Amino acid sequence: MTVPSILIADDESSLRLLLCEVMQREGYEVESAVNGEEAVQKARERDFDVVVMDVRMPKMDGIQALREMKRINPALTVVMITAVENQETALEAVRQGAYDFFNKPFELAEIRVVVRRAVEKRQLLRQISSLESRLLDRLSFDRIIGRSDSMQEVYDLIGRVVSNDVTVLVTGESGTGKELVAQAIHYHSARRSKPFMSVNCAAIPETLLESELFGHERGAFTGAVGMKPGKFEAAEGGTIFLDEVGDMPLSLQSKLLRVLQEREIVRVGATKPVKVDLRVIAATNQKLEAMVAERSFREDLYFRLNVLPIHIPPLRRRRADIPMLVAHFIGMYNPRLNRGMQGVEDDALAALERYDWPGNVRELENVIQRAMVMSTGSMITLEHLPAHVRSAKAADSTLSSEGVPGVDNAMLDDLSVPLQEKVERFAEQIEVRLIKAALQKANFHRQATADLLGISRKSLHNKMVRYELFAGRPDTTDGDV
Repeated sequence: MTVPSILIADDESSLRLLLCEVMQREGYEVESAVNGEEAVQKARERDFDVVVMDVRMPKMDGIQALREMKRINPALTVVMITAVENQETALEAVRQGAYDFFNKPFELAEIRVVVRRAVEKRQLLRQISSLESRLLDRLSFDRIIGRSDSMQEVYDLIGRVVSNDVTVLVTGESGTGKELVAQAIHYHSARRSKPFMSVNCAAIPETLLESELFGHERGAFTGAVGMKPGKFEAAEGGTIFLDEVGDMPLSLQSKLLRVLQEREIVRVGATKPVKVDLRVIAATNQKLEAMVAERSFREDLYFRLNVLPIHIPPLRRRRADIPMLVAHFIGMYNPRLNRGMQGVEDDALAALERYDWPGNVRELENVIQRAMVMSTGSMITLEHLPAHVRSAKAADSTLSSEGVPGVDNAMLDDLSVPLQEKVERFAEQIEVRLIKAALQKANFHRQATADLLGISRKSLHNKMVRYELFAGRPDTTDGDV
């Protein structure tokens, strides 16, 4: 264990030498200073456990030195001593952050006890800080698993933005881990000690989202019995993560734009703006460029959010990461399920690598958890996997002579259509086909359909409106359509 370090600062040489000798006998490593300026310089050069300092010193008095030391290191523990019995001086020292205050003359036994307690407090705070740092690390990068080239690009981008306070737009399908990326950015940035607030814009009704984000004043609407700060104010100094930002109503998009431009918010029912200092990270599984073209998303807001985009690849595009993810989930759920699973048999792992994972990493986690519950041995076998995973066939990387089922294959040979336009048309046609199939499978129950597709119910509704999929649906009785 590191020997605690003490700084003794006093212009009275006899007392300074006495205190140094006493603290050395206590087993501390001791340095001394003869005035306030020297004490501040030493505190700047070294992180002492405790400083014992006189109030009246030449060049810079103890109160000024205390104030400067606290500016350099707010966690520094300082014990003040003085020959003048002045209550106001003592109160000022405490206001500036002094740990304790002694009047001369004092008992050496008493100051030994106080210094010992101050050292214990300082070391405890260091241990807590170390544990917090390790915990924050586990809450961020350790939960983003993968060594594939595409994930290495993600790690590289995260590393670039943690030290630059820019707005980030995280894109990717549902279940790819967009919030984990946002947490990694926050917990490795200078804002790590401040709040991380997460808001799912698709999960909160439009009528409540504005109040949730911006807060409200008393009487702003029925039920507003008092002033309530919103998530933007709650995230002061930290980071706010706006998930599914593509589902944010146009009426609120303009207000979000003001937050990004002016760094201020206006509560519902208020007229005076409130300044906020925070970082905005947004995420979506939708194509915001297409939404901008359709005028369902503001172009100026899109450019403000898309300062530094990070795209999370779907799991089917990084199958090489599946064994590592499987091992991670087994290790994570072993203590939770009181199991001692050792791994996955080869044929089961091959099935996991063949499957396309429309629900991405989230779906894989659920499958592994289920398999661990079903298994009675130490290995996950093929029979422990769901039938649709077991029966998955290997993906064919080439187009057959029949083309792509469910899309307009005549367009493949039409050289007048640009490549990007072909890709967008194919994507829309495939998306329509997948939504129709999910609707049929869920008997047109919208929440069940959204769950099958891994999107929010609101996103499903918007897509059904866009593709005119309401016509011709069967009658239902539960109202969930």
